[in-house]
Amino acid sequence: MRGALEREVKLDAGHVRLAELGGEPLETRIFTSTYHDTPDYRLAHLGITLRLRTEGEYAAWQLKLPRSRGRLELEAPAELPSLPAEVLDLLAAPLQGRSLVPVATLRTKRRGVRMELDGTEADVLLDEVAVVDGPRAGTSFLELEAELQGEGDLGAVESILRGAGAADGDDRPKLLRVLGVDAAPPRPESDEAGEHLRAMIGRQYDEILRHDPGARLGDDPEDLHDFRVAVRRLRALLRAGRPLVVETWSEPLRDELAWLGRALGPVRDLDVLLDHIRSEMASLGDEQVSGRPIVTALGLERDEARQAMLAQLRTRRYRDLLGELERAARAPVLHTEQQPLAEIASGEFRRLRRAMAKLGRKPSDEALHRARIKGKRARYAAELAEATIGKPAARFIARAKEFQDVLGAHQDAIVAEAKIRDLAADAPRHVALVAGRLIERERERRRAARAELPRVWKKLKRAGKKAYS
Repeated sequence: MRGALEREVKLDAGHVRLAELGGEPLETRIFTSTYHDTPDYRLAHLGITLRLRTEGEYAAWQLKLPRSRGRLELEAPAELPSLPAEVLDLLAAPLQGRSLVPVATLRTKRRGVRMELDGTEADVLLDEVAVVDGPRAGTSFLELEAELQGEGDLGAVESILRGAGAADGDDRPKLLRVLGVDAAPPRPESDEAGEHLRAMIGRQYDEILRHDPGARLGDDPEDLHDFRVAVRRLRALLRAGRPLVVETWSEPLRDELAWLGRALGPVRDLDVLLDHIRSEMASLGDEQVSGRPIVTALGLERDEARQAMLAQLRTRRYRDLLGELERAARAPVLHTEQQPLAEIASGEFRRLRRAMAKLGRKPSDEALHRARIKGKRARYAAELAEATIGKPAARFIARAKEFQDVLGAHQDAIVAEAKIRDLAADAPRHVALVAGRLIERERERRRAARAELPRVWKKLKRAGKKAYS
């Protein structure tokens, strides 16, 4: 499959005239898109779209996946009447065995110009969309969008379009407009503590489904990062929510989430380590050539870990876990009596304060790692209670993230040093010398993190006192 990152902005066309923008005219196109989804629009709710596009004699399956900087569009020629196997594999988690059906058919007449502005190249497209089949069959609408070609400043192009008469419009993909779907996180239906927990579970479950395809694809490490964060948040939420949930239900679920975290962890850890080592190597000048065996060995280890991860994502155990999470997102098993969320979050903060008070002046690496875990639990508990506490909780969450980042850098440095030592143990002398320089930098990173810790802890402690006073 071919893939491209799509970065665009959608606007109301207003009185914009393409001919007055001064760009190079693009060929007018007419194409038909038949969108496929589950009957309950499961993909659309996750911000994923799948369509069969036909233009003249050409037909292709196009899958769009959400990304932090836009959407990834994958395309495979429609040589067979059924979906390509690689597309079905990418959608295994979001679909979970559900059938795909046509949900809407749109016919689009597209006109456009290619604009160039101070090194930025973008296609400005005016789409006349007719809904042929689906919930709004017989209706039509106009859509103006600017799509970045390569790198550049899309905001500058947007400013020109707004100056020419464009205005805020519906920024959802065309299908979501037609279906009336908003890919927004689930909201609690009441102020009850258990309902807030249910909504948070649903939000993280959706994040797993949203980023599973990208983690399988493997072209952007951030998909795996977001996937893993969602798994960790779920475990932490279920732990923080112990006063709310029946433990005979929640603890087995937490155990399975721990298993999934272990399946994802090695690949993500190696992604972070490789990126860091490459950055450090780039500053070594000519010596970086001698360090290439270290990067190569890490890359091979990462490839092996990725194959093991993919094997786990294709197991019945993973499918069963997704089913349990779906049920949890609908109806977690709760106690009749529920402790207020603010009390739960305050309790996690107290446990963090006690752990920090015991550190002493020269805490061990293990003690700092435990403090980091408690800081993470306190942050996620605050996220659970944010809606009831308000702005003080939001400030606490921001300070807790700084605290996590500092202790995370400390732990990353420890892991990196151990890995470099292991790889350089039997290496030639020129490789060992580079490894020695890298190890010294990791030790400096540890020292810097330890020096920064008192400052970030002081800010976090102050924010905690204000949030839970």
